[in-house]
Amino acid sequence: MSKPNEIEALRPAYRRDLAEGTDRFFEPPRTTCPWCGSDRLATRLRTTDLLQHKPGAFVLDRCQDCAHTFQNPRLSESGLEFYYRDFYDGLGEQKMSGTFGGRTKMYRGRAESMIPHDPTPKNWLDVGTGHGHFCEAAREVLPGTAFDGLDFTDGVHLAAREGRVEHAYRGAFPDLAPELAARYDVVSMFHYLEHSTDPDRELRAAHETVRPGGHLLIEVPDPESRYARLLGRWWLPWLQPQHLHFVPVANLRERLTELGFTVVAEEHAEAHDPVDLLAAVWLALDHTAPHDDAPWLPEPPGALRRTLRAALLIAGIPALIAGTLLDRFAVRPLSHRLRLSNAYRVVARRD
Repeated sequence: MSKPNEIEALRPAYRRDLAEGTDRFFEPPRTTCPWCGSDRLATRLRTTDLLQHKPGAFVLDRCQDCAHTFQNPRLSESGLEFYYRDFYDGLGEQKMSGTFGGRTKMYRGRAESMIPHDPTPKNWLDVGTGHGHFCEAAREVLPGTAFDGLDFTDGVHLAAREGRVEHAYRGAFPDLAPELAARYDVVSMFHYLEHSTDPDRELRAAHETVRPGGHLLIEVPDPESRYARLLGRWWLPWLQPQHLHFVPVANLRERLTELGFTVVAEEHAEAHDPVDLLAAVWLALDHTAPHDDAPWLPEPPGALRRTLRAALLIAGIPALIAGTLLDRFAVRPLSHRLRLSNAYRVVARRD
């Protein structure tokens, strides 16, 4: 939990950022699909920042020809800086580190998905590695593999200092790809492409970095999940405004083939993270309750607002428990059959 003095120290800078409004945080709206170029677009979702509660409204459009879903208008460079600030780093670093650090079983499952295709990779690059928790867990599954990490945040250097990755690369993957050409047996992108301003450029960088005969391992939210429609704005993987692109699996398979990959595996149930109902209940409760203090709010909440928030969240505990039980024991075994899987995983071999 952030300390009041930390929040107060940041409040003046946020106040200055917001003095001109939020319009400057967005690029002009697109009139065509960034994936296929079609001009047949329809609004799929309108929402707000449901996690940090920073000011702003966000729209996701869906292409009626290829089904690609994307943020429109998209965040500008200054918008990306504003909405990412204090999310994965700063005020949010401790919270996110705890969240990602406690998911060892999921990370092991991701590493195990490579075993049927290459049981002894020598060099593995994890793109979007964050603090390197996947690499730390994957080393137990593939003890002879050297794991390197790449990220555009300073978290990748923390991963190196903690020994979770052997080499840390900080920057944009497409910019760094030429110096990493054909170096890796495996390149992984776990919930990374949806954050990118240009997914196609990231895929081309991966093709450059994977050696011939090596593999690319991708996991992303599935915009065709029935939960995406049933839960609407309360579906956690929408994660606005950080997630910019949602690629249907058919589109990704086609693009990988065009780039010179052969898709050797497609997994849905294995990539499903059973948190949809729990997260939806939490987002709705957190949205309804008075907000916790944050530096982008004009002033701290008073005692009455804090009391009301605590009372509402306590009242919601039975719903949170019910959501957890349904996620893990009722939906998880049937997630793929019911088309409720919230993510998919693709393994592709570079030809």
